[in-house]
Amino acid sequence: MSATGPVRYTVTAEFDDRAVLDEWIAWLRDGHLAEVLAGGAEHAEVILLDREPDAAFAAEVRYRFRDRGSLASYLRDHAPRLREEGLRRFPPSRGVRYRRTTGEVAPTPRAEPRAPADGPRGA
Repeated sequence: MSATGPVRYTVTAEFDDRAVLDEWIAWLRDGHLAEVLAGGAEHAEVILLDREPDAAFAAEVRYRFRDRGSLASYLRDHAPRLREEGLRRFPPSRGVRYRRTTGEVAPTPRAEPRAPADGPRGA
C-alpha cells in the first residue's frame, strides 16, 4: 500500500456508566472534535457502537487525515495536550478504557447505481 493515501485514526472508548459516555460525547461535541480538526484532521465522526447485553457502553471517534504526514504532525504537535485533557476529565478510575488504532484507507471502487430489473415480458 502507498503511504500517501488518506489515513484513519480511530479512538475507541468503553464506559461502565452510560452517564459518563454521555458526558464524553458532550465534551467531544463542545470542542474536542473541533480541536482535532484544527490540528489537521479533515473529517471526524462519532459512532455509538451497538451494545450487547451485559457489555460496556462504547463509542468510536473516527478521524480522517490527508496522509501519514498529516497524522504524524497532529500526533506530535497536538495530540499530547488533547490526550492529557481527555484523561484528566475521563480517567480509567471513572470506568473508561481507551484503544487507538491507525490505518490507511484502502482504495475501493465506487458502486454504480443498478438499473431496475425488467418487469415481466409480454405483459
